[in-house]
Amino acid sequence: MTAPVLVQIIGAPIACGDGVKDSWRGVAEWAAGQLKARFGEDISVQYFDLFDRECPSVPAGAQLPLVLVNGQVLSSGGKISLPLIRKHVEQLRTGVSN
Repeated sequence: MTAPVLVQIIGAPIACGDGVKDSWRGVAEWAAGQLKARFGEDISVQYFDLFDRECPSVPAGAQLPLVLVNGQVLSSGGKISLPLIRKHVEQLRTGVSN
């Protein structure tokens, strides 16, 4: 049995005119549900606020949201892309590289 693929998503609350929104956390939770439904026990998804004590190291120049897969940067800035994460996880599981 191999270890599950670890997806870590790092974001931060966003201040706006209506107060503080935690949009990235909500998107990350939705993505985690979709990925768990597809990959089951073969995947583990974690969300971290940038200021969480347990937050993984953020590489220099990285932008939020940051998506790490098995400790490697998959995406930095922009959006949390479920299709990109899913494709990368499938490639890892089948041993196919980009």
